[in-house]
Amino acid sequence: MPAATADHERATLTDPEKDAVREQLRRLLANPFFSHSKRFPTFLSFVTEQTLAGEADNIKERTLGIEIFGRDADYDTASDPIVRVTAAEIRKRVAQYYQEPAHANELRIALPSGSYIPTFHWPKDTNDPVLRGLDQAAAEVPTPAEEHPIATPTHPRRQFLLVAAFACAAAGLLSVGSVFLWQEMHRSALDFFWRPVLTTSDPVLICVADQTDYPGMSLRDAADPTRQVFQKRWSKDNLTTVVIDDLSAIANVAGMLQSSHKHYSLKGEGVTNLADLRNGPTIFIGAFDNTWTLRLTKPLRFHFTNDEDMTQFGIVDSTAPAKPRWVVNRAEQIATNNYRDYAIVARFTDTNTGKLTVIVAGIARGGTITAGEFLTDANDLAQLQRAAQAAGDKKNMEVVLSTQIIDGQPGSPKMEAAYFW
Repeated sequence: MPAATADHERATLTDPEKDAVREQLRRLLANPFFSHSKRFPTFLSFVTEQTLAGEADNIKERTLGIEIFGRDADYDTASDPIVRVTAAEIRKRVAQYYQEPAHANELRIALPSGSYIPTFHWPKDTNDPVLRGLDQAAAEVPTPAEEHPIATPTHPRRQFLLVAAFACAAAGLLSVGSVFLWQEMHRSALDFFWRPVLTTSDPVLICVADQTDYPGMSLRDAADPTRQVFQKRWSKDNLTTVVIDDLSAIANVAGMLQSSHKHYSLKGEGVTNLADLRNGPTIFIGAFDNTWTLRLTKPLRFHFTNDEDMTQFGIVDSTAPAKPRWVVNRAEQIATNNYRDYAIVARFTDTNTGKLTVIVAGIARGGTITAGEFLTDANDLAQLQRAAQAAGDKKNMEVVLSTQIIDGQPGSPKMEAAYFW
């Protein structure tokens, strides 16, 4: 059965079906899981159109590297995993899209694991006018039963149908139960990590890395937005800036708190003091540009480190401190924008304040983005939950994550190490 048709037994799709796939692709790519990226929509659009055009056999890793990412024809796919990393992230985002109840009954575009050829799955019940038209057209085709009515079933036949109906009903109940079980598992994964923060009566503070040393800002003309005027910063200004990549982690964490109806405040690390940290749980975003993160993680088993020249940044395991296990070379990072980044995510009670502390911090910016995604994604937290259960369900935890950065964009997180106490 051709991969492109999945649930269909035909070798090709009809024109209305292709239109339905393209319409669903537009819906998918308009969603925030894809709309904030350039390479993910480009990748998924390319493989979908190639498949609809009957060119699925040409969808190979090397072809995608050349056509989408501009790699040379003889580039080494073994040392350059950009296609594999991008495909893995797309699979994750597609799964997140269809996990939302509003999209549960839509036509499904999937990218099977181990393949770059998308599959298309039509829902049985739909309100989509295009798909409903397809279903109606199919219903108008006479079936063998309509052309040749069969005799009334005998008693054994009725008994068989009764048993079959009962089996279908039982299967339906199991299916519904599976849905609720799946939802409960996802709720429990988020609840596992965030419950101590969400259930406290104390206010939550998000302490973010800030930058105070900037000369000024460019302001746009309201009448002509293309015209910009640079204004120097006044000495009495106390404005600070936030690194743009940190906003992803900030938005993920703040969105999770907001959806749980938990009030929070946002404060730059430069104006955060010990009294602030004693008021309630604090979530620290960023590492080497956040003094508080470096201070609070220093006594932990896994903590940040760097060389004297500030060219090698890493995470060290204090049980083997001689050499950092997870390192980012700053020169390589700047020169290529392709490297492996690392992050620490942690939840523990700080001995100085007696309050909960959550760390969301990468060595470089891609690591911080990945840390924010990890702590707000039920599938990722389920991995941490299983590791915590195996370690005896201790209250404090610290994890080292890694992610492949391709053209400045992080891929999926991988748990490198974990410690519970």
